[in-house]
Amino acid sequence: MANEKYWHSVMLERDLCKGCTNCLKQCPTYAIRIQQGKAKILKERCIDCGECIRVCPYHAKKAATDKFDMLDKFKYKIALVAPAFLGQFTKAEDCNTILTALTDIGFDSVFEVAVGAQEISRKTRELLKENKLQKPAISSACPAVCKLIAVRFPDLIQNIIPLKSPMEVSAEAARIEAVNKTGLKPEKIGIFFISPCAAKATAVKDERIVKKSNVDGVISIKDTYLKLAQKISIINEVKDISHAGRVGTLWATSGGEAQATEAPRCVAVDGIHNVIKLLEDIEDGKLPNTDYVEALACPGGCVGGPLTAENSFVARARIERICKKMPDESGNVDNSVERMWDGPPAYSPVMKLNEDINIAMQMAIRIEEIVDELPGLDCGSCGSPSCRTLAEDIVRGYASEDDCIFKLREKYSRLMRENNSEN
Repeated sequence: MANEKYWHSVMLERDLCKGCTNCLKQCPTYAIRIQQGKAKILKERCIDCGECIRVCPYHAKKAATDKFDMLDKFKYKIALVAPAFLGQFTKAEDCNTILTALTDIGFDSVFEVAVGAQEISRKTRELLKENKLQKPAISSACPAVCKLIAVRFPDLIQNIIPLKSPMEVSAEAARIEAVNKTGLKPEKIGIFFISPCAAKATAVKDERIVKKSNVDGVISIKDTYLKLAQKISIINEVKDISHAGRVGTLWATSGGEAQATEAPRCVAVDGIHNVIKLLEDIEDGKLPNTDYVEALACPGGCVGGPLTAENSFVARARIERICKKMPDESGNVDNSVERMWDGPPAYSPVMKLNEDINIAMQMAIRIEEIVDELPGLDCGSCGSPSCRTLAEDIVRGYASEDDCIFKLREKYSRLMRENNSEN
């Protein structure tokens, strides 16, 4: 694992970090430590869920996304718009107004990811009807959840629905459409996803997830919002651009994706810690009669992504109002676009103590011994998320028992007593 290369969107601004334990406590894969007064992200464990971005009071965590000057590299530029983008603007609740504004800031055309989401919903319904999925079938749409399963729940990899994400399906369809429209070579066409989350940026650029993405760049919703906020209210001519329907657009909010499957027994869960609890229940066999699970890392769904600009509750209400004006389904994806994925996420055994089972068992025994000696307060003062993770870090050689301030205080007190008794 040490030699494996990891690309992550979530990054640390070291100069801004104050060494508090907010991110340490909230990371779902225990991927953060505090060392020498600063946070450190363990890349092999990070799933780019963006939870640390959300909770850091000092804005020391950020997502590495692309900038607008990247558009200059391409002859023809397409904005690939996430459904969550439609809920960001106070001055506009009309899809065409918002999409027209994008063509005023450098994009030649727009393609709605809701169209791809509609297609994935349709394909999911087919697979469920044909009874070809391992139950409960878990949506593959959220890359952070897929990575979470690969890291913490490898036995559930077989439950992930073998479909591409709506982003990838939409990107391929958009490129085919643009080639036919312009006559340009595919490489002259730039496709930019307007993203609510960091995990999508990682999914595009990390070849361990997608062999070759059709998305050329990922720009955050927040950065795009800053460019559009003033323009939206002064657009002179609104173009008829939108081809999305209600089914795909509601993927932006928790429950919309599950509803689109029409599965009679489905569960929708949002928020990475809630997702973990549900996955634990699935592992324990507590959901035997569930057909479909929609699992989204961000609270409230994609509208709650860390790269959005609007309050998630306001954005959700706005999208629901917009959807009332839409047909159930609209637009379509070219038949040549592949819906099935390249393959499941690979198991990432970062939680393993050692490849040798005998050594791993010895390490596990030692971890339990150390845990019994620690105070069990899980205060985070040692720089590890909990007493158990500190014990694991000690056994792995990353930390020492003196990192625990309570153990250090005991040691200091003992030395003082011994010194006083000698005197």
